[in-house]
Amino acid sequence: KATSTSKMTENGVFSRDKVLTIDTMNPTVKNVEYAVRGPIVQRAMQIEKELREGVKKPFTEVIKANIGDAHAMGQQPITFFRQVLALCSYPELLNENMFPEDAKNRARRILQACGGGSVGAYSASQGIDCVRQDVARYIERRDGGVPCDPDNVYLTTGASDGIVTMLKLLVCGEGASRTGVMISIPQYPLYSAALAELGAVQINYYLNEEKCWSMDLSELESSLAEARKHCNPKALCIINPGNPTGQVQSRQCIEDVIRFAAKERLFLMADEVYQDNVYAEGCQFHSFKKVLFELGPEYSDNVELASFHSTSKCYMGECGFRGGYMEVINMDAEVQAQLSKLVSVRLCPPVPGQALMDLVVNSPQPGEPSHITFMKERTATLSLLAEKAKLTEQILNTVPGITCNPVQGAMYSFPNISLPEKSIKEAKAPDMFYCMKLLEETGICLVPGSGFGQKDGTYHFRMTILPPTDKLKILLAKVKEFHQKFTQQYS
Repeated sequence: KATSTSKMTENGVFSRDKVLTIDTMNPTVKNVEYAVRGPIVQRAMQIEKELREGVKKPFTEVIKANIGDAHAMGQQPITFFRQVLALCSYPELLNENMFPEDAKNRARRILQACGGGSVGAYSASQGIDCVRQDVARYIERRDGGVPCDPDNVYLTTGASDGIVTMLKLLVCGEGASRTGVMISIPQYPLYSAALAELGAVQINYYLNEEKCWSMDLSELESSLAEARKHCNPKALCIINPGNPTGQVQSRQCIEDVIRFAAKERLFLMADEVYQDNVYAEGCQFHSFKKVLFELGPEYSDNVELASFHSTSKCYMGECGFRGGYMEVINMDAEVQAQLSKLVSVRLCPPVPGQALMDLVVNSPQPGEPSHITFMKERTATLSLLAEKAKLTEQILNTVPGITCNPVQGAMYSFPNISLPEKSIKEAKAPDMFYCMKLLEETGICLVPGSGFGQKDGTYHFRMTILPPTDKLKILLAKVKEFHQKFTQQYS
């Protein structure tokens, strides 16, 4: 006999309704959006399949300029990193003469810290002890001697894992007491996606496009005041250098943000994964931790800060290894015990990613056999990125209707695109329509600005500067030609 949860099929067999349906699933998951791998990227993958099957298109390949995936775009790995990782993965190679002695020594040290001498063993949940010590020493060197306690360092599965973990600790309450988290607009969609999944309140503060995407203190103040009417703001997230906007915040700006967080009692989250990607003259990366401590004990003893780094960006581009770390400052001891418990649930970050993080923070030193090659490769990679950042800005600014701020750092340009009124009226999401049309006509895959957030009435796209120079020039030429054609078509 059929029940309310079952129905008769054509061949007379009863089939039960699904336990998990779109109506019975976790409702917060349905609110999650992640534009970097959204509908345009899915269509790009379909087009690639169609091209392989012989479908004729006005282009022969899809150029994916939608994501900061350096190696997929042709950036070469750092030799030393791959040598040590090869040795860690297959220790038999330690007996061969094809690897330099410093690479072998690094591999032996990492393997000795692994259970059973294998990177296939679980590590401690917080990460391999000697790697956390190396991270702490790296932070001290970077910040001019500001002390770093390895117990405050947590190795993570890329920076994303650390960011989501911190947000989990912060979010609580219901209704007007629900946790609010301030995020920059435009933002990296990990933040909006994580907040949606956790059911937290997203508090937008807008970066100033007219001033090269700088942070504006009055904007932070008004955004916070408005949010306090309907939620409990507890954290402020900053991405520096910026994604998708490519700005590098000035030291003065960072000081202002720290003072603001102290005054308003906000937990600071500093996403610093692009810290080596600084290209523009007069720009310099300042870590939030260093500036915090230079402001003196009034701030350094009180402001709560979590900062994040990764193996995926900078000159490494090793996205697939999922290596990263976070450092927590001034965290309540009882909360830190809860953090340690929370990370233990996921056992440990990938051990090869931890090994790679160790090499990033403990790279070949002067006098070691690999030092010259390492420095040559590192410098060449960062110099080429700087050239491509300048090239992208220059070419985009020659296109009538496109305005691109200087790409001071990170790996992306986020130009403002002027769209004809007719196209805005015709499309529900004008920049999505623009980017989809660009993909269908040219094979170029970009992410519309709406996926990152933007001021009402403005339109953008995010484009990575990672493709090889010759391909980047072709890409930019195609964008220029398409924009002119699109403008004429819809004028």
